[in-house]
Amino acid sequence: MQPGITLEKIAKKRRTINALLIRELMQRFGHGNIGFMWLVGEPLILTVGVMIVWSLIYGEENHGVKVIPLVLTGYSMLTLWRHMVARFTHSFRHNSGLLFHRVIRPVDILIARGLLEAIGTLVAFFVAYVPLRLLDYIDPIDDYLVLLTAWFLMCVLTFGVALTISCLTELSDTLERFVQPVMYLLLPLTGAFYMVSWLPETAREIALLSPMVHANEMFRGGFFGAAVPTYWDAGYLALWALAVNAVGWSLVRKAQDHIEIE
Repeated sequence: MQPGITLEKIAKKRRTINALLIRELMQRFGHGNIGFMWLVGEPLILTVGVMIVWSLIYGEENHGVKVIPLVLTGYSMLTLWRHMVARFTHSFRHNSGLLFHRVIRPVDILIARGLLEAIGTLVAFFVAYVPLRLLDYIDPIDDYLVLLTAWFLMCVLTFGVALTISCLTELSDTLERFVQPVMYLLLPLTGAFYMVSWLPETAREIALLSPMVHANEMFRGGFFGAAVPTYWDAGYLALWALAVNAVGWSLVRKAQDHIEIE
């Protein structure tokens, strides 16, 4: 394939996904009031609300870790996980009308939604972080590279899981009934509510089987630095991210065959 043709296809795909991003924003938040700012506002409200509740319950510190940055880091990752999975369920059939446009593939819709959630939740994290830092409620981020790498790997992992669930729910309506219960049952395995260093040895080994715990620990490792002990393996997390994406992308073709264009 000629390089010029490849670049042209990439540019066309970028324009398609950009157009889907704008459509998704308009569809979800409309043109009125603060509109698309709710993309940041929704996760921000949840995170700030939980920070207030945890501060009232635990005070300034829990197990020697400051409560406000603990909640800010944990709930930002948890919000990304929950929102992306929820937004992907039945995305194919709900947007089947778009498939009349030949340039749009079903997976383009998911990529646009995934980018929207990843960017919106990360911006919400920094919108909460900056004033808290200026007011000296939290310390400065120790290592931006580790923190943002953890965020990127969590986005790839979550995209793969959400893509797999989206395809499976397209193939079977019954499976949709299990999505929310399973999401709640998996909450302890996200690592959002605790640090691995707080756990006894046996529980620590079990928790570290979960890639989401590695993502949360790595994110907090970048935030707190050596001041707080963290346990994570970026390679293990990356392997999980690749594996779930491989499963998800292998199911896309089968899911596409079940889409009924309205």
